[in-house]
Amino acid sequence: MAWRTYGAFVFGQKTPRIKKMLRNLGSAVRPQPQEDFLKGELHRKHPGLTNLKTLRLPENLQMAALSVIHRAQIAQLPGRSQKLTNFLWSRKRAVEDLTLRQKALSLEKDLWEKAMQRTEDFDEKALEDKIRRRVFSELRKKIYHWTPLKYDEEMGVVYMASRLAGGYAAVRRVLNEIKKRDPSFSPQTLLDFGSGLGTVAWASHSLWGDSLREMVCVDSSGPMNTLAERLLKGDDERAEPHIKHVYFRQFLPVSPKVQFDLVVAAFTLSELPTMKDREEASFTLWRKTSSYLVLVENGTKEGHQMLMEARDALLKRQEKTVHDPRPSSVFAPCPHAMTCPKLAQEPKAPCNFQQQYHPLALPGHKDCQTENFSYLILRREGPVEENAEAVTWSRLIGTVLRRTRHVHCRTCSPHGELKHVVVTARKHSRDVYRCARNSQWGDLLPVVQNLDEDEGEPSP
Repeated sequence: MAWRTYGAFVFGQKTPRIKKMLRNLGSAVRPQPQEDFLKGELHRKHPGLTNLKTLRLPENLQMAALSVIHRAQIAQLPGRSQKLTNFLWSRKRAVEDLTLRQKALSLEKDLWEKAMQRTEDFDEKALEDKIRRRVFSELRKKIYHWTPLKYDEEMGVVYMASRLAGGYAAVRRVLNEIKKRDPSFSPQTLLDFGSGLGTVAWASHSLWGDSLREMVCVDSSGPMNTLAERLLKGDDERAEPHIKHVYFRQFLPVSPKVQFDLVVAAFTLSELPTMKDREEASFTLWRKTSSYLVLVENGTKEGHQMLMEARDALLKRQEKTVHDPRPSSVFAPCPHAMTCPKLAQEPKAPCNFQQQYHPLALPGHKDCQTENFSYLILRREGPVEENAEAVTWSRLIGTVLRRTRHVHCRTCSPHGELKHVVVTARKHSRDVYRCARNSQWGDLLPVVQNLDEDEGEPSP
C-alpha cells in the first residue's frame, strides 16, 4: 500500500491523503498571519473573552460571613434562605397606576355589558356595587401584588446566606469586562447605590486593589450597613477593615456636581416601586458618573426589561440642566444602541448571562451553583482614539455549540439583529473560527467580514 501512495505522488496523481499532508506541511512552513484583532494573543485568550472560571468569595469575606451566620443562630435558616431566593427570582415589577386603572375600566365595561344583556329588571345601585366588588376581587386575583422588602438584622443574615456569593459572582463578572476591555481604566472613586452587604466594594477591590481611594456605599437600611461593616472587619468590631476607605451612608450625596469614576447599582432597581422612581434613580446615578455606570439585575424578563427601560431613558432623554456634557454610550452587553431585538420578538425572552460560583459552605448548598443575571454598562464618551479598532464584535447570547469543523453561534450583531451563525474556517477565516470554538455564552465574537446567517438548526 505504501509503494502505491509513493508512486502516485511521484507521477503527479495526488491522493486526498497526500493533499492533506501537503496542506499541513505548507501551513507548518508558512504559518498564516493572525488577524489584527487578536493583538498577538492566542485564540483561547482572544480579546473578546469576558467569562471567568468558577468564582469563590474572597477568603476574608467568606470567613466573616460564616462567623456572622453562625453567631446569629437563625432558626430554619436553610429553608428561609431558599424561600427568599425563590421570592427574589420570581419577583415582578409593581403594576403602574395607569395600567391598573385601564384594566379596572376594561373589566368593569365587560361586566356591565353582560348585565345589560339580561332582560329582567334590576336595581342599578345594587348592580353597580356588585360590579365594583367583582372588579376588586378579580384585580386582587390577577394583578401582581408588589411589596417592598424591609431588612432588619435577622433578614439581613438570611439574605447573606442566600445571596452573598451569587451576588458577588455576578458583579465580579460584570466589572471584569471593564477591566478586560479597558485596561487603562483605574478608578479612584466608587459609588455603590443599594450596597446591601457591600459585595460591590469587595468585587471592585479584587480587580483594582488599592487604586480605589474612596468607596461610598449607600443603602437605606441601617442594619444592612451594619452587617456590611462587620464583614469588612472580619466580624470583629475592634479589628481594622480588610478594605480601607469604605464609607457607609443611608442617602446619596446631595450635590449633583460630585461625581465618581465608577457607579454601580446591583439588584437595586427592582427594589423601586414605579417606573418613574427607577427612571429618576437612573438619571441621578448617571449624573454622578464620570466614567462608567453599571446596572445589574436578575436574569429574568423583569430584570432585563427594567435595564432596557433605563438604557432607553439614558440614551434618549435630554436634561434641562447639564453638569457633564459628555454623552452616554453603551459599553456592554449590547453591541449597538438600537432597540433590544429580544424585546421585539415573540415570545419575549430575557437577554441574560451566567456565572459559575462556589456558595457559602452551609447546609443545603451545592458545591457549585450558577448565577443568572442581566446587566448594562454605560460610559461617558471621550475623545475618539486614534488607534480605534476597525473590527466590530457581536455578543454571544446563547450556548456555543461546537461541531465537527463548524460552530453554531447565536449572536446579537452590531446592526441590532439576532442571528444564528454557523462559523467555519473556510467562510470566516481560520482565526474567527478558532476564536468561536474557544468562546462561551456572553463573550464577544469578532466580525471581520459579514457572517452568513444560517437558518438551519444545529443537530443535538
